Amino acid sequence: MVGRTGLYAVLLANAVVVTVFFVQAGFASNALIVLGRLTGLFGALLMAFQLLLVARLPWFDRRIGMDRLTSWHRWTGFSVLWLLLAHVVFIVFGYAQASSLDPMNQLVDLAETVEGVLRAIVALGIIIVVGVVSARSARRRLAYETWHFIHLYTYGAVVLAFTHQVAAGTTFTSSAAAKTYWYAVWGVALASVFTGRLVLPLWRNWRHRFRVTAVVPENDDVVSIYVTGRDLDRLPARAGQFFLWRFLTKDRWWQANPFSLSAAPDGRTLRLTAKRAGDGSAALRHLKVGTRVFAEGPYGAFTTLHRTRPDALLIAGGVGVTPIRALLEELHGHAVVIYRVAADQDAVLYDELRDLAVAKGAELHLVTGPPVPDRLAPGELARLVPDIAERDVYLCGPPPMMNAVLGSLRELGVPKPQVHFERFSLAG
Repeated sequence: MVGRTGLYAVLLANAVVVTVFFVQAGFASNALIVLGRLTGLFGALLMAFQLLLVARLPWFDRRIGMDRLTSWHRWTGFSVLWLLLAHVVFIVFGYAQASSLDPMNQLVDLAETVEGVLRAIVALGIIIVVGVVSARSARRRLAYETWHFIHLYTYGAVVLAFTHQVAAGTTFTSSAAAKTYWYAVWGVALASVFTGRLVLPLWRNWRHRFRVTAVVPENDDVVSIYVTGRDLDRLPARAGQFFLWRFLTKDRWWQANPFSLSAAPDGRTLRLTAKRAGDGSAALRHLKVGTRVFAEGPYGAFTTLHRTRPDALLIAGGVGVTPIRALLEELHGHAVVIYRVAADQDAVLYDELRDLAVAKGAELHLVTGPPVPDRLAPGELARLVPDIAERDVYLCGPPPMMNAVLGSLRELGVPKPQVHFERFSLAG
């Protein structure tokens, strides 16, 4: 809540500052040009805010979670696209109205005569391409690595857009205070990305020197990888978090996959447990002991940091049990664990979960069967956990299951601040 409120407050405060500088710079006589300049300024502000959302700064990530930050990034990105499109349309039509040129010739004239406009057109083209490939229908058809490579061009668009603002932005050049403000906004945004996405991962991997120490098949489809390194007691990892793991072999070094810690960090070893879901995860069982690992993280807000009640309910589905098992190891107070799988043989790490439950005095319920009827419907949850509204609820599993359980929790009146979840696409 603190991190979310802080981000909202930062964005709102900057929107007010941008508006003040815009008013101080004076209005053009043409209303379309006024609208064009204003949409351009807010588009630039949101673009800088975008960089903050993807910077993976530990303070925000631990309090908000990468899945929520990624979701905000997606919607903010589409907002940037529409604002910048509006900026171009309003500006072009505004100047065309004043010059009697048609809009296309006016755009060409601006590109030829006004410094920075051509760079802005290129930047907008890049943003349009990134927006198209980020649409859900297109995203499903692209390999992650292809989508990610295209997405990297956004940084080029940011640089081009900034240089356009420096060269042609009337608000930017209207006063020393405005210029200082915009340099500070872009400086903080770019420094955040540089620090969170490059400096911090490189420093942590240089310091800890991660490597594989054991590869343990859990069943035909699931494998656990044990990783060690130097000074792991200094690594700020918590139960429930995940890393982006890159195993430095000749055929895998370029692939980074998100897997949760499946055991609470003990200062000596990190463990991830992965289910075969493609060629990348299937190849994990063939890793050799001693393989070097480049790990980015830890990430995620799915931790005990956000507890509001002394007792907890942990709900896992499928391989979403990995962060749940780690959380149970760290939790204090009474816990109830519900593990939902299709059949008994699908219950990964069940023996460990059972032993942990016994050691910690927790209740463990293995719920099996087909998706219909819903065995985690409100009535079933209330029967298994009568005091559910008095507990913190931690939830991790496949999206359909999570959506159904979140609906059940709402129906049972569990307060929203007591519900903690990590989307399976990032946690599993």
